Amino acid sequence: MHRIIVLGLALALDFAIGEPALPFYFWPHPVRIIGKAVELIEWVLRKIMPEIPRLGGIVLCLLVVGGTYWVTLIAVNALERDFSHWAVPVLAVLLYTTIALKGLTGEAAKITGLVKAGEMDKARKGLKSLAGRDTGGLDAQGVLKAVIESLAENASDGVLAPVFYYLLGGIPLAMAYKAINTLDSMVGYKNEKYRLFGWASARLDDLANLLPSRITGFFFCVASSVMGSGFIGPVRTMLRDGRKHPSPNSGVPMAAMAGGLDVTLGGPALYGGRTVEKPFIGSGPLPLDAERAEAARRLTILGCLLGIILMAAVVTGLAHGLLHE
Repeated sequence: MHRIIVLGLALALDFAIGEPALPFYFWPHPVRIIGKAVELIEWVLRKIMPEIPRLGGIVLCLLVVGGTYWVTLIAVNALERDFSHWAVPVLAVLLYTTIALKGLTGEAAKITGLVKAGEMDKARKGLKSLAGRDTGGLDAQGVLKAVIESLAENASDGVLAPVFYYLLGGIPLAMAYKAINTLDSMVGYKNEKYRLFGWASARLDDLANLLPSRITGFFFCVASSVMGSGFIGPVRTMLRDGRKHPSPNSGVPMAAMAGGLDVTLGGPALYGGRTVEKPFIGSGPLPLDAERAEAARRLTILGCLLGIILMAAVVTGLAHGLLHE
């Protein structure tokens, strides 16, 4: 029950304030701290083992993920032992920093609104906070498609994955997951600089997201049914197209989203000035209007909330059963 209360408070904080846009010295966000640690350790490892980048990348993973887990575990144990009356609110704040539902859906709503208002320059600029692709040449349809794809991809690693790992192993495991996610976003690239050094980070991220991405896809299908768009269609699309994406995980929730909205996602996209050919996912029309993006935002919120509620209920039920054995 203690863990569920912390989760409820963390979600309330996310819905109330999202992620505050404050400078590092005022709001030392744990993910920012992890990012600074990644930069420092990468610099050191490239200095001391420049000829074996793959091994350096493995060491980076071990230090960052292992260090994040153990530092968080020590801090949480000390908090619960010595400051037990502060434990619940402080743990809620820590968990809140791993969840980005309001930030994700709020940015999507803002960009969609800019497209509806015809402010395409601002919409393209705002899209950079959600998508890694080049946004400068995108038309309204391209921006809206990128918004929908970003909602689908980020719902797992920004919401359901950290909650999944929190329910599985508490704040330390949730923070370790965010460390994995941060590593992948910083070094998990296939370019010349990181192809070897970032190999371990990319593979570890794939492994960590294997279950959460599929949980996210399933709850997108459930949310689609609740919203009146059916359950079987999104499931069929997810099973048929989920493995088409270059990522072993990103395609699953994207395919479920495409099926739920009856749109086609994916296709060629520009990254770093280079066109990357990606498969098309879904079989409906392209998301030509802002209403599709708004429906995607609603589906994301509902799917995430349903997923959190059911996962919490399962954990509570299992814990209750163990207590009464």
